[in-house]
Amino acid sequence: MLSALIWIPVLGAAIIGFWPGSLNPSRSRLVALVVTGLTLVWTVVLGSQFEPGNTGLQFQEHFPWIESLGLTYKLGLDGLSLPLVALNSLLTWIAIYSSEKSVNRPRFYYTLVLLLNTGVAGAFLAQNLLLFFLFYELELIPLYLLIGIWGGARRGYAATKFLIYTAVSGILILSAFLGLTWLSGSKNFDYQPLLAQALPLAQQFLLLGALLIGFGIKIPLVPFHTWLPDAHVEASTPVSVLLAGVLLKLGTYGLLRFGLGLFPEAWAALSPTLATWAVVSVLYGAFTAIAQKDMKKMVAYSSIGHMGYVLLAAAAATPLSLVASVFQMISHGLISALLFLLVGIVYQKTGSRDLDVLRGLLNPERGLPLIGSLMVLGVMASAGIPGMVGFISEFLVFRGSFPVFPLQTLLCMIGTGLTAVYFLLLVNRAFFGRLSEQVLLPPIQWFDRTPSLILATLIVMLGLQPGWMLRWSETTTAALMPTRYSMVATHNPSADAPISATASPAEEDSSVQLSVTVPQEYQQ
Repeated sequence: MLSALIWIPVLGAAIIGFWPGSLNPSRSRLVALVVTGLTLVWTVVLGSQFEPGNTGLQFQEHFPWIESLGLTYKLGLDGLSLPLVALNSLLTWIAIYSSEKSVNRPRFYYTLVLLLNTGVAGAFLAQNLLLFFLFYELELIPLYLLIGIWGGARRGYAATKFLIYTAVSGILILSAFLGLTWLSGSKNFDYQPLLAQALPLAQQFLLLGALLIGFGIKIPLVPFHTWLPDAHVEASTPVSVLLAGVLLKLGTYGLLRFGLGLFPEAWAALSPTLATWAVVSVLYGAFTAIAQKDMKKMVAYSSIGHMGYVLLAAAAATPLSLVASVFQMISHGLISALLFLLVGIVYQKTGSRDLDVLRGLLNPERGLPLIGSLMVLGVMASAGIPGMVGFISEFLVFRGSFPVFPLQTLLCMIGTGLTAVYFLLLVNRAFFGRLSEQVLLPPIQWFDRTPSLILATLIVMLGLQPGWMLRWSETTTAALMPTRYSMVATHNPSADAPISATASPAEEDSSVQLSVTVPQEYQQ
């Protein structure tokens, strides 16, 4: 069942890329929309059959591949990966829908987008370390080409910078996986949470450090962030939607799944440093965003700050903060996708993203009133206004992290206030004020409005009903908690009520054992 999420886009890419004869742009686009639509529908079907109270992997697939290398085709879905797989399917469909109908080299373009979807979905589903790495690297080439061919004036520089940074990230991650398998004496690369348990703490620190830097480049965290603003500014709008909405989540997903999941003891020891690192990223991203004049670059720097909240929650590693980290990933994916879509429409209609040039776009007669209204909604959600998904995610992060790291949490809360500052600057300069009498902007067609309206609806719905998503992840994330916490969890699989759990911080000099049962498939 899970393989369909990987191979349906591959089949679609093959049809578009190798169809004999000419395939006009509209048909290439139609095939891509149908393929991603089928993937999205199949994701919904899997979600409807998913059991939230089950801490183990569901819909597992396990086939031998290259046994001499320890590589197996092992897939699985749990509460950590399900929301991200759904986000990937949704945003890929939106990216294709919002692409220009007259895009250059359409067959190659849509083929790359579908392969990118395959790489991301495979990484979220892979339960073999080497298989994860293969999918993690698979998304590198399509994104490099999407930026390098369909990007802006400095697309070559931005694409090459992205390629170098991501290649270094992959080398570090692969080194950590190889080292873990060799030091632990494992016969294959299958993901096992207890794999590093017998290793000395010094070796765990070394391996975890490689993963932290590798995934820190992907998130990205300061000081490994410099590739992101260039990539966003030069990338086309649909590619920016995928980059901010989905691809950055590979980094935070990797930290939770492989950093915290494989090295809980080392993670707990390094957690104060990780929380401080989160503060640096949050404040740096916020202050740098305030100084920007380019709307797209401002949104790009805001992503650096908001991804820092995920690291803070992961560092605290309480039951509430861990489920909040997943919710923050989804929240940021929806909000950033909306903001990049709207910035793209503004640039398409006005020819500028410069805040010193744009004025009065909310003008109801000659401006972009609907786009301006949606932009106000998006920046309110990003700033954590109640009723929006951003408020719920940030509140849960701060509430779950404060008992463990009160100072770092308070400093990150300053970042939320700064978010309101720089986005108020954006809205005030570009959308308020007087629109020149000589300016008459072309109307926005419903074709351009639909993706933004879909995202805005989800942002409000999940802000009013966060339990619709939280219930899928809370059981899985609770099982990731390191031994710093004592947890007793009970759940009736036949009931609809979510897992009930209690946790209390352990004394610094005491040894507390985790009482979460390890799923059977991990006890091999």
